[in-house]
Amino acid sequence: MSTRPDRPGEDRPSAAERYSRFRAHQEHPMLADFASRQAFALDDFQLRACRELEEGRSVLVAAPTGSGKTIVGEFAVHLALESGRKAFYTTPIKALSNQKFHDLSDRYGPENVGLLTGDNSINGEAPVVVMTTEVLRNMLYAGSRTLETLGFVVMDEVHYLADRMRGAVWEEVIIHLPESVAVASLSATVSNAEEFGEWLGTVRGETTTIVEERRPVPLYQHVIAGRRMYDLFADEEAADPTRDQSHKVNPQLLKLSRDDWARGRMKDRRSPKGSRRPQQGGQRGGAGGAWTPTRAQVVEQLDRAGLLPAIVFIFSRVGCDAAVQQCLEANLRLTSPTEREEIYRFVEERCADLPDEDLQALGYHEFLDGLTRGIAAHHAGMLPKFKECVEELFLRGLCRVVFATETLALGINMPARSVVIEKLSKWNGETHADLSPGEYTQLTGRAGRRGIDVEGHGVVLWQQGLDPASVAGLAATRTYPLRSSFRPSYNMAVNLVHQFGREAARELLESSFAQFQADKAVVGLARQLRKSEDALAGYAEAAACDRGDFMEYAGLRHQLSDTERDLARSRRFDRRQEVVDSLEQLRPGDVIEVPSGRFAGWAVVLDPGLSLTSRGADREGPRPYVLTADRHARRLGLADFATPVGSVSRLKIPRSFNGRNPQSRRDLANALKERTHGFAPPPPGQGGSGPARSGSSRTGRSGMEDTRIEDLRRRLRAHPCHECPDREDHARWAERWFKLDRDSATLRRRIEQRTNTIARRFDRVCEVLTTLGYLEGDGAGLAVTDRGRTLMRIYNEMDLVTAESLRAGLWDGLDASELAAVLSTLVYESRRPDDAATPRLPSSGPVREVLAEMVSTWSDLDALEREHHLDQLHEPDLGFVWAAWRWAEGDELDDILRVTDLSAGDFVRWVKQLLDLADQVADAAGPGALRTTARETAGRLRRGVVAYSSVSS
Repeated sequence: MSTRPDRPGEDRPSAAERYSRFRAHQEHPMLADFASRQAFALDDFQLRACRELEEGRSVLVAAPTGSGKTIVGEFAVHLALESGRKAFYTTPIKALSNQKFHDLSDRYGPENVGLLTGDNSINGEAPVVVMTTEVLRNMLYAGSRTLETLGFVVMDEVHYLADRMRGAVWEEVIIHLPESVAVASLSATVSNAEEFGEWLGTVRGETTTIVEERRPVPLYQHVIAGRRMYDLFADEEAADPTRDQSHKVNPQLLKLSRDDWARGRMKDRRSPKGSRRPQQGGQRGGAGGAWTPTRAQVVEQLDRAGLLPAIVFIFSRVGCDAAVQQCLEANLRLTSPTEREEIYRFVEERCADLPDEDLQALGYHEFLDGLTRGIAAHHAGMLPKFKECVEELFLRGLCRVVFATETLALGINMPARSVVIEKLSKWNGETHADLSPGEYTQLTGRAGRRGIDVEGHGVVLWQQGLDPASVAGLAATRTYPLRSSFRPSYNMAVNLVHQFGREAARELLESSFAQFQADKAVVGLARQLRKSEDALAGYAEAAACDRGDFMEYAGLRHQLSDTERDLARSRRFDRRQEVVDSLEQLRPGDVIEVPSGRFAGWAVVLDPGLSLTSRGADREGPRPYVLTADRHARRLGLADFATPVGSVSRLKIPRSFNGRNPQSRRDLANALKERTHGFAPPPPGQGGSGPARSGSSRTGRSGMEDTRIEDLRRRLRAHPCHECPDREDHARWAERWFKLDRDSATLRRRIEQRTNTIARRFDRVCEVLTTLGYLEGDGAGLAVTDRGRTLMRIYNEMDLVTAESLRAGLWDGLDASELAAVLSTLVYESRRPDDAATPRLPSSGPVREVLAEMVSTWSDLDALEREHHLDQLHEPDLGFVWAAWRWAEGDELDDILRVTDLSAGDFVRWVKQLLDLADQVADAAGPGALRTTARETAGRLRRGVVAYSSVSS
């Protein structure tokens, strides 16, 4: 073994250290070779994970963002190349796949690395292929020959399997990968990593779970309020996530919060009703400095504090673009003339293939102006090429501040010195929800560049009502649980039945992480149930009586108690209904006796309040508006009417009457007193002369219950245990038995609901598919039909609507542009429900009729799903029809964006998904005119900005 001389000033390793290195090289030569090529020494958790891989085991590595867990994935790639096998590197999003493709190509040479994302297919038979997880899932179902020499699969950002929409794909891949393939699963820190690793072990064989909680770069937390940046915690030890931080909140921040709250209370009392408080934009909240700086002021503060480059998370695309514009208007410049020139050349070169006529529509010149000043946005609405420019320039240190949505936190390698979170809540598609600790950790985890920064900084902007203790709770809670989102789709069902048969498919689904988690919960519930059953036997024994079966006697007592309770409840309901019925008979001018409440006594009805009930404003029955003899005009409720009420006389209500006018109230109250002078109150329960409600059916029911009660009392008195002197002592044990038996029944129901939940859902999916003819047979003999083989090729979320439309020939006879229009409804989803309220459609041709038939097809499927307790499909969304049609017709990008109000990035993203579906339809349709049309559709769509590869050469 060759040795090198010690470098000047370097400590000579001890004999023990030299021997340890020698042993490591002998036992794990691949790792020793790999480690020697790295620019820094590997951390202990990285070494442990790599050793496990070299020894032939799969690994799960759960570590904080920025800790370097991707090194483990890169070592799996190294092992594959050195052993002559293939490695697949999978990611949840195309942007991360593109970035990893560049990284691995730079390291191992472009001839050894391929890329498959749906958008791009580059060198797909290379020994190392980077791909999105959906691509690998499709390869597994298709039985691709590329899998034959596969040795390793890296699943980067594997915690993405919790994603509600796409997470199930991860579990499909993990379950279906050949046993010979080792899996390196890389996850953010999750609190149930051991549980996830245990599941991986059950489906993948030997799997080692390695959890690393320490960040390689310490993270410090701050709050910017006014012109000052406050530390969130009171001491530096708060950067250590393993320490208790509950009592370490900075007292200055707590005082600032109290002062801000007090000022807000005073201002609310002084401000006229309806006046508005100043909003975001640098408005001062008082002398204490608790105000929110503008976005430009935030960047200037970070720059002065030496905390650039920074990522500022704003949970709005519009907000990100507006932030860039605000910084430009403030004339911020974060770059030198030399850097500006370098940025300009880079962007011009990268975007040289963009047609000049599209530059204006894409906002290219504004984008370039911001970047040359070191400022940019990053969100899903941007053109992919623009996002790649931002990512590359940020990594080079030339882009100093990026305003981004949370999508940037999903694994894209853009570490910063500091991360700013503008607000601690975001729109989740349904409502504004507070950030979870896991989301906060994922966002701030970008702060602190390993090998560059000695520390990272997470910053929260002050907002009115901010609670520093809540922020501290988010910052201190470093982990979150991983929950499966797995559920079988129609496409998955036909593929599984085709490959494995129904019974084997059910077994496979029962091995999902979703069922594993449900079963683990069932284990605990079953343990509780066993304890309950043991206790029930003990209670029954303690209640034993030598005179007879005391549990039988206790059962009679329970029946009697339940029947009496039900009868009392029924009578209360009947009485309430009688009150409601009597109130519904009232009319304006009726004089009534209010039987109870604050306003008991004579009153005249001004408004019966029936309209409130009809509008659903009050579900508690009518609320009459009355004037009392004491001149009170009030709206009453059922609480004021313990008994039914009826009119005893009538008064004429003047048309000019105004309940808010004291004179009007006085005059009408005097008239009421004169009318009721000498009146005796009606007998209890008879509210005047209003029509009585027939209670014959109630009386009959009540009589039956009374008879049942008498029968139970007779049987109790006749039971031998009734005269036992220890009867009540026995009864106490029996009562405990009944209470525990109710709790046990609840446990049984919970166990039944959790047991085989995935397989039972699969059964319901198969029932739907059998009804529609995609599957045939029963039980173990279930098989895929010719129609089902068409569905096997459709991986869209609207797979069954697509297959049914194909079967019905709805798209036969459409031209390429019309097919693009109707297919768009199966991929597009409006960001907000009202986005597609009035969709624009082609004014001529068959598109409207075909869309109506597709919606009808979905409606029929939706009804069938409801019969089988499923909810897989959503209504076709018509919001992209016009844009897809016009793009396929050759319209200019600027014209389409101007009319549709779509961003360039969103437009490109939806067209690429439409392209993917068009290719699937061409594949599924088989030889014929529709296949030709679908391929022509794809050709028409693949032009201009859509055709630009998102992978730069």
